[in-house]
Parts: sequence; structure tokens; C-alpha cells
Amino acid sequence: MRWVIGFILIFVAAVVAAGTLGTNDGLVTISWGHWRTELSLNLFLLGLVVACTALVITIQAMDSLLRLPRRAREWRVGRRDRLAQTALRDALAQYFGGRYSRAQRAARKALAIQADTPDLRQDPDFAVLAHLLAAGSAHRLQDRPGRDAALRDALDLARRQGSGRPAEEGARLLAAEWALDDRDAARALTMLGELPPGVARRTQALRLRLQAARLARQPLDALKTARLLAKHQAFSPAAAASLVRTLAYEALEAARDADQLRRVWQQLEPADRRDAHVAARAAQRAAALGAPEDGRGWLRPFWDQIRQLGDEERTLVARALGEAADGIGGEWLPRLQAATEALPQDAAVAYATGVVMARRELWGMAQRHLERAAADAGLDPGLRRRAWRLLATLAERVGDTASAERCRGQAAAVD
Repeated sequence: MRWVIGFILIFVAAVVAAGTLGTNDGLVTISWGHWRTELSLNLFLLGLVVACTALVITIQAMDSLLRLPRRAREWRVGRRDRLAQTALRDALAQYFGGRYSRAQRAARKALAIQADTPDLRQDPDFAVLAHLLAAGSAHRLQDRPGRDAALRDALDLARRQGSGRPAEEGARLLAAEWALDDRDAARALTMLGELPPGVARRTQALRLRLQAARLARQPLDALKTARLLAKHQAFSPAAAASLVRTLAYEALEAARDADQLRRVWQQLEPADRRDAHVAARAAQRAAALGAPEDGRGWLRPFWDQIRQLGDEERTLVARALGEAADGIGGEWLPRLQAATEALPQDAAVAYATGVVMARRELWGMAQRHLERAAADAGLDPGLRRRAWRLLATLAERVGDTASAERCRGQAAAVD
């Protein structure tokens, strides 16, 4: 179809030329000194068109000839750029394929091509990525000196180039991850501390900070980081709650004296202090450090709403109160009495009440509650065992050796 249209246009041009130039009788006279010539106007116009066309073709040919070295250089640079890009892609493919030696060689090849081509040195991100691939491959190969050297080169290049800021952030995150693999928490925290505030709040940076804080045995910092991750929905709600609770346990267990334990308790979030599991662990730790009064104070809000607690939480709170019962005052008796009246069939409440009554030397009431707790097969085996042993102690106080032996046998038989 195109050639048909072109053929028609040729005929149209011929008709127009014949109609226009066929009746043109004009002459063009050219004089130069004693030399003179006359041409028809049609021939002059045709010669002018041919001369202009030849001039344009000559100019274009000269321009192409003059630009030939630059085009050849651009072709060579483009070819080397394609080779470098191919080497970098090969390094990525080999790295993700687990062939780290080949990935390292391909990354070094890409860097060598860029270094030998001055026009390619203006791309800092390319060099940074190649250095990071080489460093990552060296890390997988346990070549720490090679990894650190490549990482330093990547960071130096990223710092010197303003456009390399994202690459620098990625390099620092990778360096922190590798430090954690080396169990070097201090170096990981240093690398994370050098990140800008916005980058430090990213999920990956928070995950690394959490691991570093736990490795460095900084449970309070780890707890704060875990809460930020939970807000970012980095974990499922159940996993987040379990992690936060575990970190709170670690923070409490890290306390070496009662004063330090009190400071840790105050540094916990209000939500942590309202968790029965955490409060029970804190009370047990307080009792172990010789501050049972503090532990009872932390448990008091839970005993005031004992009916709202689940079975597991009531067991934990009862166990903690039993361990923190030394020196308990009489102000707890009405609270325990109200709990036993509200939950007359709850063996955990009966256990805690029996222990407190024994500490207050109310032997008869203590024996009745402890017997109820010890006879309940659904109670935690550890609490049942302790109830039987305490019953044995009470029997020895009144000289009932047979009952004491029977209670010890029952304690030994608890699975």
C-alpha cells in the first residue's frame, strides 16, 4: 500500500512540474568579468536544488567523519558497560544460587571493568553494590578479612557520593547483620546507631536491634524494640505478646538486688505491669532477693480482681504469693478470705490461702486449705507437691509422725 501511495505522489509531482515549468520562458543571465552565460530559469532552479542537496550531503558526511572517533569511543564504553552489567547480574544470580565463590569472582570482574573504564566510574551505586556482593560472598565463605575490606570500600564510596545514601544505609544494615552472625553485639549496635533516625525505625533495622540487644544482654532495650516491632505489625499478636513477656522475664531475672529489681519494675510499660504473668515472675524474683513485701505489693491488684483472672493466671499468682508469704501482714487475711469465698472450688486460691495461714501460724485454717489444694488432681503438680510437704511440716509440729510420713509419701507420688 505504501508503494502505491508513493507512485501516485510521483505522478502528482510530475504533473505539477509539467504544468508549472512547461510554460516558464524566463532566462537567468550570469556575468563574471568578461564571462557571461545565460540559462533557462528551469535549468537554473534544477541546478540550484542539486547544488543545495550536494552541499547538505557534503556537510553531513564531514560531520559524520569528524564524529567518528567519539562514536567509536561511545561504542567501546557502551560495550564495556554491558559487560560490567552482565558481570554484576551474574554475581547476583550466583549469590542467590549459593555459589559464593563464583559470585565473588563475578563481582570483582564487574569492579575491574568499571575501574578500567573512566566513563563508568561516575556510577557510584554500581560499585557499591558490587562491593556489597563481594562482601556478602566473603561472609558466606567465612572470609572475614575479605568481607571487612569490601565493606569498607563500599562505605567509603557511598559516603563520598551524595547519591549513594540508600546504598550506605543498606551497607550498614548488612554490616549489623553480619556482626550478629559473628556474635559481636557491640559492633552491631554501633552500626545501627550510625543509621539516620528514619532508617533506624524501619522494620529490618528494629529486628536487628532486637537481636543485638538480646545478645548484649540488654533486656530493657530489647523490650522497647519489641514493642516498636509489635506496633509495626512485624509479628502476629500472639507472637508479639509472647516475645514481650519473655523479654520482661529476662529483664526481671537480670536484676541482682532488690533495688535494681524495683528500678526494672518501674521501667516496665504499664501494660507489662498489668500482665499477671509478669507480675507473678516479679514477685517471685523479689522473694528470692529478700524483698517479699515488694512482691506482695505487685500482686495485690490481681488478688483484688481474682475472679477476672483465668485458671493459668490464678495459678501463677497463687504460686507467687506463696513464695512471697514471708513476713506477710494481717491485712492480707480479709483479701484471702474474700477470694476463697468467691472461688470456693479453686485449688490454687486454696493453696495460697493455706500457705499464708501457715505463715501467720493459723495452723487449723492452714491445714484445711492445704488439704483441699493437695487433694485436687487438676492443680499444678509443683503446687500439690509443696502443699503435701507443708502438710507434713504441720503434722510434725503437733507430733503426728505417721501423718507426716504419709504426707511426704503423697508428695513423692505426685507426678
